[in-house]
Amino acid sequence: MDFNSYWYLGLGILSILLLIYVCIKTRSSRNLLLFVTMVGLGYIIEAVIYNFAHSYHYYPKLIKHDSFYDSNMGAIASNALTLPAIATHIAALRKNWTTIFLLIGLIAGIEWTFLKLNIYSHNWWKIGFTSLGLLVYFPLAKVFHQLLSNPLNGFLHSLLLFLIVGPFSGSFHIIPIMFLSNRYYELGWFAHHSQDTTAFSAIFYLSASLFYIWIAKRHWKLRWLKYVLTSLLIYCVNILLQKAGILHSLVWWDLWYYVILSVILLKLTLFFSKILSNGPPPKKA
Repeated sequence: MDFNSYWYLGLGILSILLLIYVCIKTRSSRNLLLFVTMVGLGYIIEAVIYNFAHSYHYYPKLIKHDSFYDSNMGAIASNALTLPAIATHIAALRKNWTTIFLLIGLIAGIEWTFLKLNIYSHNWWKIGFTSLGLLVYFPLAKVFHQLLSNPLNGFLHSLLLFLIVGPFSGSFHIIPIMFLSNRYYELGWFAHHSQDTTAFSAIFYLSASLFYIWIAKRHWKLRWLKYVLTSLLIYCVNILLQKAGILHSLVWWDLWYYVILSVILLKLTLFFSKILSNGPPPKKA
């Protein structure tokens, strides 16, 4: 294993241990929902500043065949593990502003260390931008924690559901592409297919997530019709993207994977929708 990989894996393992500690300490499964919600928020932020604006680049050396997909793994380590775990820790354990500032300082120190070790680099980004962003991100975790303490409906229900479903939709869309090279998107936005693919995958998963939420909230007597329409829509969208020369499928199972995935994600959306509507499960004794 490469020197770079140990740093990223170590950070990821520490983040998972922190999340486990929070869950044991609070004995509340709603904190897992909060964690996923913060992952969803982080994914949206990264879609803008990383996927399209190429603010920075990671070098975890976990994917050898494509440096940009390898960078994506670093982004996932940061935004699907480290920052959401710390945010969950802050909100669930009701940490004050003093602790928040200390943790922001710690993260700034980690970022500085990664820069000095040459396992991470800035394009136009600055450590100060990270610190300023976390001054918003961490307090939002407290807001979401409070919202998840009560049954939700209307816009807030849809917003939280979108943030929760998004990480599943986004991760299961892009990860097979990065590791198995089952497809790529070609739009001519960037110099390399992997950059085009990463950017368009973000648009795809965000749009798909909005659709899952919309159809999940339809009150139809024939519930099976939702699954039929969802799978049919995803199938047709993929075919249209192929006809337009945007999507290039490289393996026989590619199209069917995303059709089946859409059904699973709709099922997950309905599951989380019910949880949000009913309020958090009771704490375990």
